[in-house]
Amino acid sequence: MHLASGTKWALTRMRKTSACGTQNRPGRARPGAPGSLSNHLVEVRFGVISRVLRLGRPGGMPTFLFWNIHRKQITELVARVAHAHAVDILILAESEIPSSTLLLSLNRDGASYQLPLGFCKRIQVFTRFHAGFLQAVAEDDWTSIRRLNLPGQPEILLAMAHLPSGLHSSAESRSFACVELANMIRAEESRAGHSRTVLVGDLNLNPFDDGLVAATALNAVMTRELASRGTRTVLKKKYAYFYNPMWGHFGDRHGGSGGTYYYDRSEHVAYYWHLYDQVLIRPSLISGFRQDELKILTAASEVNLIDSRGRPDQVVGSDHLPVLFRLNSAAEASHGVPIAQSVA
Repeated sequence: MHLASGTKWALTRMRKTSACGTQNRPGRARPGAPGSLSNHLVEVRFGVISRVLRLGRPGGMPTFLFWNIHRKQITELVARVAHAHAVDILILAESEIPSSTLLLSLNRDGASYQLPLGFCKRIQVFTRFHAGFLQAVAEDDWTSIRRLNLPGQPEILLAMAHLPSGLHSSAESRSFACVELANMIRAEESRAGHSRTVLVGDLNLNPFDDGLVAATALNAVMTRELASRGTRTVLKKKYAYFYNPMWGHFGDRHGGSGGTYYYDRSEHVAYYWHLYDQVLIRPSLISGFRQDELKILTAASEVNLIDSRGRPDQVVGSDHLPVLFRLNSAAEASHGVPIAQSVA
């Protein structure tokens, strides 16, 4: 089996670690002994390699989880959710848990999560792949865009966002924030030379709001058929589509919850349930996405994340529910429509 450069790097590093294990140094644990640093590093690197090789098999797809944890100190719960669903890339918003603390919990039972370098204040990312496979290419206070380069698979642009809250900004302002986000994504797609892009995050807008559906904003549509057209033309300009599968998660059709966020207020117009936490997919990745692989989680292991009324249980967890999805980038060989051309 051909190993890409990232896997070769890990194998080389493991050999070096094993070679270092032939020497005992005073005051240090004997290499190879239980609990030794070299043993831990070997376990971590074997874990990275096994996951990379798994992705090369039929049905091998990375698992993503996004969760706005509302500044709650729920370290053990986050780790439990990640372990229960074998999450490969864990994305948190509104997290005030120190990265080092969360890493200790994530890796307590032999897992091998790493912390990729990044500077976005509102997004925290952990991965069971080598951190070098998930490199930041564009970031600001609200958004982190990274190139996910897994050996043997086409590169993906992973855009993660936590946009301003409706409690502190108008719907118009949030829609313009989506325009800025869309421009940022298009710029990175132009640099990358492809549009294999996934956007995930708390957008603080529903799928039907202007910031999601407007052509100059995220241009996200509710069906695969619409998105598969690639672009739409408005005033002689072409705009690339996103497919928004979250439309299918409104209401209680799937049981458990009616959205990802619940807000009850005494007004004539009240939706109660909202789908602020969303996953948007470019057409070139649709063939690698299955609707049944996208879930709004209402429980983790034996812990319920919703209360007796089906609403997010803020005592146990967060006021948002986590979103889990899987994606097979290798299912689509197409590079997609270059965004720089589609809006020219």
